Amino acid sequence: MARARRKRAQRHEPKEISVEQMIEIPADPYAEYAEKAWAFAHLPDAEPEVVDEKALHALIKTWRHGRATRSFSEVFQDAYVALFSVAMIGAMVVNVIIGSQTRAAACESAACLNGRLLVPWGMFFAISALSLSVARLFGPVLASAAEGFWLMEAPIGRGRILRGRLWAIIGGAFAVSAVLAAAVAAIAGEPPAVIVAWSAASGLASSGLVAWAASEQSRDRTSGLRVAQAVLAALAAIVLGAMVAVAAGWLHIEPPAWLGLVPWVFAAVGAVATVGFGLTAHRRLEYFARLRLTSGGSLVSGLQGAMFGLDLGLARDILVDREAVRRGHVRPTPGRWTGLGALVWRDVQRLLRFPRPLLGLAGAILAPYASDAIGLALLTPLLAGVALMFALIPTLGQLRVLSRSTGLARTLPFTTGQVRSACFVVPALLAAVWASATLPAFSGVTGGIARPGPEAAGVAVACALAGLLGAIRWQTARPVNFAVPMMATGAGAVPPTLVFNLIRGFDVAALVTAPILLNASPMWSLLIAFVVLLILRVGVNMEEMQEQAKEQQRLADAQRAAR
Repeated sequence: MARARRKRAQRHEPKEISVEQMIEIPADPYAEYAEKAWAFAHLPDAEPEVVDEKALHALIKTWRHGRATRSFSEVFQDAYVALFSVAMIGAMVVNVIIGSQTRAAACESAACLNGRLLVPWGMFFAISALSLSVARLFGPVLASAAEGFWLMEAPIGRGRILRGRLWAIIGGAFAVSAVLAAAVAAIAGEPPAVIVAWSAASGLASSGLVAWAASEQSRDRTSGLRVAQAVLAALAAIVLGAMVAVAAGWLHIEPPAWLGLVPWVFAAVGAVATVGFGLTAHRRLEYFARLRLTSGGSLVSGLQGAMFGLDLGLARDILVDREAVRRGHVRPTPGRWTGLGALVWRDVQRLLRFPRPLLGLAGAILAPYASDAIGLALLTPLLAGVALMFALIPTLGQLRVLSRSTGLARTLPFTTGQVRSACFVVPALLAAVWASATLPAFSGVTGGIARPGPEAAGVAVACALAGLLGAIRWQTARPVNFAVPMMATGAGAVPPTLVFNLIRGFDVAALVTAPILLNASPMWSLLIAFVVLLILRVGVNMEEMQEQAKEQQRLADAQRAAR
């Protein structure tokens, strides 16, 4: 037994293991390749494999189209609705043009005829400035983020990918500008020959400016585009002011006989610029920076997302954010005063630091004069209110931040009405300046409806309130709530409030100016504006009201339980 126990003890006794045995050192997996001479597939003297960029891009399009989620019948129905809508809108536009041509026959005085003569000039410079601004903002040549990652980083040429986009954006600028210029010239009552001349001039000038912007994009330069845009905008404002002065009889001009040839000169210069700069940009397609291409594509994607929700305010926020990123930083300045005065002073500082909204206010001042000059006196109150609304929207940035960021607004020791009233002060002062400057227009000095002094003052104040309240409505509107019960439509489930996003701001301007358009007393417009102001000042929010009602009900139940 003792011998068996000793054998078992020896069998279970641990053996001595060396350090080398305890630490297992793996063998080098590359040892057998240490002396091997490596050779690469593409040697300098070998021909690289040719890649067809167009075929690669077509392969990506095929991959996308192969995953379509809509049938042919659905696409056909949407096309039918789109064509029907275009036909209806086209009929309305044609009706407006025919009515304008009929009213133009009554324009027989020299001041009226000379004032109408300047309308196409102003639109030419305005369309050119707008085309250059949009081209500089988006690129004009752009690519999506996916294309920038998969295609622009690959060792392939960019020319065959970007070639179609370059000429498509140039052709699109020509078509849109020509149609817009023709419509405005027709509404102004110009003869067909003048309409064709200014349509060709505006279209070719816009395409030439877009081609120039594309050429500058290949060199990553924007300073020249900014200067040209500022000059064109200034010329548009000067021509518009001259048109108002001529229509009012303050300025007398005699157009020379050769003035009718100037649009064709503009068209010839635009055609030369289109071909020259277009070919230059075409030859430099390989030099377009990927960052500039994808930057415009990301901006387009963001704007598409905003338009899917029909949220024009969100689209403007995206553009404002892009402009702030471009500027980089500003010098911080200390505030003044305390309480609500501090909020007012911040609006003043913001306007002094970035006075560009004042240019929009100057354009809005000219709007009622120009409307009367081209024969749209009946719609002048509504058009003037909408123009002022667009001019005051940039001055209400603080109101939008405090309206969208409710947590930030709760940190201030003020009620919602007090905060909003403080944000209204600077825009209200600008609206008062606008009402004082447009009082002669509503008195009929530019050929519009002649009104006595008190009535003209009431109309001017009502239109100023319409523009102010429309801008407030634009900035304080709540985003679409997709958590509410949806409404079934042909386009799918849609929130009930989605369809009102496109008309917010415009609805308030139309509501306030409706009595004036119906030839009623402006006191009714002032009364409606006062009621709308009270509603917008309080900021009616059904969700917050429901939450407050639930909280009050909970407190009441707790008190009853305690009793």
